[in-house]
Amino acid sequence: MAKKTSVPRAAAKKSRSAPKGSKGALAKPLNDEVESIKRLIRAEGEALLKRPNVTSVGIGMKQVGGKTTNVPSLQVTVEQKMSPEALVANAIPPLPEAIEFEGRQIPIDVLQRSYVPAFQVVELQAKPVRKVRQDVVCGGLSIGHFRSTAGTIGAIVRDTSSGKPLILSNWHVLCGALGAPGDTIVQPGPFDDDRIAQNVVGKLVRSHLGIAGDCAVASIENREIDLKLLELHASVARIGKPEIGDLVVKSGRTTGITYATVTRIEALFKMPYEGVGEKTINGFELEPSPDHPVADNEISKGGDSGSVWMAVDPKTGDVTDTMLGLHFGGEADGSDGEFALACYAQTVFQKLEIEPLPEVPAAQALSAEQRQTDASLRMGFRSDFLDFPVPKPTFQSKVGKDLKGLRGQDSIEYCHFTVWLSGSRKLPLCSAWNIDGDAKKSLNRKGLKFVKDERDGLDEFQVGDELYNSNDIDRGHLARRDDLVWGSMEEARQANEDSFFFTNMTPQHRAFNQSMLNGKWGLLENAVLDDVVLRKLRVSLMGGPVLSDEDLPYRGVKIPRQFWKAVFFTDDADGSNKARAYVLTQDDLLKTLKPEALELDEFRWYQVPLGRIEQMTGLRFARELHQIDTQFPESMSTQAILIEGSNFIS
Repeated sequence: MAKKTSVPRAAAKKSRSAPKGSKGALAKPLNDEVESIKRLIRAEGEALLKRPNVTSVGIGMKQVGGKTTNVPSLQVTVEQKMSPEALVANAIPPLPEAIEFEGRQIPIDVLQRSYVPAFQVVELQAKPVRKVRQDVVCGGLSIGHFRSTAGTIGAIVRDTSSGKPLILSNWHVLCGALGAPGDTIVQPGPFDDDRIAQNVVGKLVRSHLGIAGDCAVASIENREIDLKLLELHASVARIGKPEIGDLVVKSGRTTGITYATVTRIEALFKMPYEGVGEKTINGFELEPSPDHPVADNEISKGGDSGSVWMAVDPKTGDVTDTMLGLHFGGEADGSDGEFALACYAQTVFQKLEIEPLPEVPAAQALSAEQRQTDASLRMGFRSDFLDFPVPKPTFQSKVGKDLKGLRGQDSIEYCHFTVWLSGSRKLPLCSAWNIDGDAKKSLNRKGLKFVKDERDGLDEFQVGDELYNSNDIDRGHLARRDDLVWGSMEEARQANEDSFFFTNMTPQHRAFNQSMLNGKWGLLENAVLDDVVLRKLRVSLMGGPVLSDEDLPYRGVKIPRQFWKAVFFTDDADGSNKARAYVLTQDDLLKTLKPEALELDEFRWYQVPLGRIEQMTGLRFARELHQIDTQFPESMSTQAILIEGSNFIS
């Protein structure tokens, strides 16, 4: 028989072959003995498991005097080791020292162990990241059926029929005795946060409790996914089967990152489950790895159920992309040592009809047509978003005639924002957007690239990367990406993508734009509402460049010297509706403009009346917005107040 490899053989139809060379691999004679014991378990395992006091049967190296030998044995674990007299008194037949099978004498090794599912949560702690709600779900986070306590997300996998991503965990975590397909699943589990409605992550899809494993999968709704396991930075791309001596690692809700060594395989575990009684589970057993010590030597605690055991490369010590098992239990009180139990990944994937979900390459730049164009998501700026109306701006005749929009309109509607594009300057004149702070989503910008909106021939009226390459000019978002990613996950994704169109970009010196570089525009965006109490955490904004004939050209494009922003909100501190307007200038940054360099000098920002914005841009704000611009009534329309440092006028 061919020598077996330590990192398991591929089992899923689309899996790749696993790496070779584990120190856990057995020599051929030992493999022959192990295969013989496997057949013995298949033939007699269930009968042995039915004997009183027996808790499991499996294959392990025989232990003598507390030390592990190199002799494969049929390991039988019992609830309690008894003397011959106690066995007779309890009418329990003693186990033989060996069983003859297929012409071999198979040694029997008796150990004292009992087991419990690893879902009972036994201690209260301050909540780490694993135990709180996450907008991006991944293996290692807390999860549970809405009636359960808490277990662990094992991994994100794929339904072989629909191709949809699913959450993999245990039956007793996602289903339980009273569960049924369609039941609500929450992240984190109810023990960690009992706000069920807020934490819904999906629905129970399928589950199984039996010889093939303790396993279940759930759908994913309104959350992003990360295929990498928390703190392991590895994802499940292959599945395989473990061998004695293999080094593995898991990412669990309670114990975090723990390493273990496979000590028994082909085991049948007799497990007690609340509401359904004893069930027999096929799997393997693990012990703590002496080379990777953990707190209290614990590799399995309440709440770890559902985590996946990943193979570790024996040569490099790196975590591989091969999943060997699904953690479902640990030792009960009174057992002789620390142990963990796992179902085989192969049988779990087959029973649940799932497969590894491959890593998706970072998104490439998408054209406007490739990006989602669901009209129901691209409703643009809403004038009725607040408790009072904020009408869209109108424009002086000359300015209005220069605007380029879609379908004969003067504007371009995106998800949560609207843009008015200047055809002659090839830059946005104004963006208007809404923010719902209570419905924000945490999405990153990975894979999203700046692209031109090519619909209706708009691309010829936009400045692209030809302006921004190899210099200190930033693509400055008018409607900030972070402001726009709110609402349903579909809305947030759409807004995230839409924010990267060049129709929403203006050229800004990087030190002017980025708050992390102490850029004044970024700092203003972060600070302008610090001193108010927003009703419903909602605000509407408008902003844009001041497009002047005196702007200096750079690479054939006139670079705006000044920018403006207007903010509209209800201040719950006094219940009043308010408008605030600001002008920021990068004029001194640009006056030393050279063909291939921009130099840094001074910034200034001003709080001004809305009337001043109108004079500078050709926009017209609705009269009712002037009326709530209480700091600067119309009679002060030519006044501007210089705001030094960060001392914003309130």
